[in-house]
Amino acid sequence: MLLTRLAHVSQEVAATSARTRKIALLAELFRDAAPEDVPVVIPYLAGHLPQGRLGIGWKVLDQQIPGAPEPTLTVLDVHARLTTVGAATGTGSQAERKRLVGELLAAATPDEQRFLVGLITGEVRQGALDAVAVEGLALATEAPPADVRRAVMLAGAVQPVAQALLAEGPPALARFRLTVGRPVQPMLAHTATSVAEAVDKLGACAVEEKLDGIRVQVHRDGDDVRLYTRTLDDITDRLPEVTSAARELTGERFILDGEVIALDAAGRPRSFQETAGRVGSRADVATAARETPVSPVFFDALSIDGHDLLDLPYVERHAALARLVPEPMRVRRLLADSPTGIPGAERFLADTLARGHEGVVVKGLDAPYSAGRRGAAWLKVKPVHTLDLVVLAAEWGHGRRTGKLSNLHLGARNPDGTFAMLGKTFKGMTDVMLAWQTERLQALAVSDDGWVVTVRPELVVEIAYDGLQRSTRYPAGVTLRFARVVRYREDKTPAEADTVQTLLAAHPEATK
Repeated sequence: MLLTRLAHVSQEVAATSARTRKIALLAELFRDAAPEDVPVVIPYLAGHLPQGRLGIGWKVLDQQIPGAPEPTLTVLDVHARLTTVGAATGTGSQAERKRLVGELLAAATPDEQRFLVGLITGEVRQGALDAVAVEGLALATEAPPADVRRAVMLAGAVQPVAQALLAEGPPALARFRLTVGRPVQPMLAHTATSVAEAVDKLGACAVEEKLDGIRVQVHRDGDDVRLYTRTLDDITDRLPEVTSAARELTGERFILDGEVIALDAAGRPRSFQETAGRVGSRADVATAARETPVSPVFFDALSIDGHDLLDLPYVERHAALARLVPEPMRVRRLLADSPTGIPGAERFLADTLARGHEGVVVKGLDAPYSAGRRGAAWLKVKPVHTLDLVVLAAEWGHGRRTGKLSNLHLGARNPDGTFAMLGKTFKGMTDVMLAWQTERLQALAVSDDGWVVTVRPELVVEIAYDGLQRSTRYPAGVTLRFARVVRYREDKTPAEADTVQTLLAAHPEATK
């Protein structure tokens, strides 16, 4: 496939807000794509490089190179060239990357150059790799959309499903099954403003503690145990105590969903940063395990002894979980009926907060496990307003913060995958956080005018705030009141950040 075809579709997808038009555009593109193009086409549509960061800054990209008169580059050719760029390291690598990028830009037409620069800098953010891409793939191959969604869920990504569909057609979907050792995307929760609202919506439900830990999916097949994060990264080697705990369970073959969390001597949660730091650390794992041990706490079972449990109601999945996992390793919960169970559920929330956890998740008893989706059957309740936003830029500090990136520019997701700025904050940051974010954001920088450093929208930060107020200064027409940083969420991707629509729906008074 020629790069110009992909660049043109990317531009059209960004220019339209109509979901049906986006689906049609992607369907046409998938019909034209060869199976071998898919591993490049899909990440490029979403604005991601399969190679990750390439170490290319604006000095390399801003070479003012005349574009080619006719399109000749293919997506696979571009992928190979960028892989070579990423492999350039050591003495003279900067000059070599500049030369290689210059050759690539010289081979591209002006339109292709603009697309490539946006792709490399992270400015191509279409959101096209979400449900719209799945619907487009289904339309292109005449496969049932529900079957394609399930295959993507079980594969953990769109690319392998797309390759199989384009090569073999709808019958290829049958090969995608829940398999021990192959992680699936986790089921996620929507937000409710109160326990009463959540219980009232769901009826008969379970109210579970919401732990301030790291989501983990545990796969065991005999003595082989693998651990995966919510982004499907393999972290087995980092958490030997969790591997040991999984081997102590009586089952020989299972997939469990839960969290790992660091607890103090009294059984209360240590800070999220400690848990996240432990899970993220690859160095001296034995010492880290002694100093910051983590405990697994399970709340769902996806497969046990070869039986796929995904389509079973939650009440049956939990019963299977309880037969396998002893109570100390299961999340605390309370069964509630609507409306008589609301007072007990509210007391359970208060007790959960007193135990140091961040809230509760209310789950409908009859709901299946909707992997990879933020279903209405799970509703999380927290006592304060929080949002997961993306850092768009940061301002250099002054006074005691001189030399540090301090004031963050915060963005929420738009329907087209771009980000709308909601405001700024410099509050809630410790000296350690200031030093860390300065280093991290400089690594993501795309420009620095001496006052504001604009960054690639890749870093997610959890923000607490007191409410919204109308503002003509920001594109969504609102801004956050008294925003402050709670923590950085490196376990989340920008695609998981909160949306402008979710924010406005939660605060209808701000738009009146």
